[in-house]
Amino acid sequence: MKTNSEVRYASHPNDAKHYDTAQLRENYLIEKVFTPDQVNMVYTMHDRMIAGGAMPVNEVVELQPIDILRNEYFLGRREIGIFNVGGKGIVKAGDKEYVLEYKEALYLGRGDRKVTFESADSSNPAKFYFCSSPAHATYPDHLTTRQDAVKMDLGTLEESNHRIINRMLVKEVVPTCQLQMGMTELMPGSTWNTMPAHTHERRMEVYFYFEIPEDQAVCHFMGQPQESRHIWMHNEQAVISPEWSIHSACATKNYTFIWAMCGENLDYNDMDGCATVNLK
Repeated sequence: MKTNSEVRYASHPNDAKHYDTAQLRENYLIEKVFTPDQVNMVYTMHDRMIAGGAMPVNEVVELQPIDILRNEYFLGRREIGIFNVGGKGIVKAGDKEYVLEYKEALYLGRGDRKVTFESADSSNPAKFYFCSSPAHATYPDHLTTRQDAVKMDLGTLEESNHRIINRMLVKEVVPTCQLQMGMTELMPGSTWNTMPAHTHERRMEVYFYFEIPEDQAVCHFMGQPQESRHIWMHNEQAVISPEWSIHSACATKNYTFIWAMCGENLDYNDMDGCATVNLK
């Protein structure tokens, strides 16, 4: 197996508003999340979040610490949230084993232990998307199904934003240090997510888009509310959204995305709304 990693530095909004398309994609887009029998990850200085993916096919792949962590174990000073967006898979953490079906999530708390990923069936491999943040304490591991999630039914078909938000790794479900993750499913006929838009300067966010047909695309919106920018994305790609940025999208078909936040607090509703008529 092989681990591919990249470190990206934080950006100031005054700088980012001058980025061209190539610079926006270089700084924020995570274009390749899954590679067979490899682990890919990006370490961003925005709240020191790590986002990545593991796709075991013919091998068991290990979550290895990258150089910047300066630790023998990936979870030595970190917590992690893992979503399976592929076939049935197994995550082993120390002497514990967890089976994840499609769209199930696993929280692993801080601790010195080996973590591995494997697929139950190599012809239908698991795809483990993960996000990790620094942790100051150790909380118990927790497997969350869609039935366990705190659900929010928002938007309308008339406004093209009818969606179900599944809050899966949040304080109402599992205690964490600072990581929060969930999954938003757009209903058929709806294409806008997180609209009206908002910002939350006390935490950053990463979006991972999936269930997008190969011939379709999603346009991710970011930037300050009065200095918005966009990045065209495709299936199974992720994007970093800084603390000062909106994070929203519109696609050519309905889709699903996983959101992950870390930062100052665990209050999901701690955000500043941006009226649609004020966006520029």
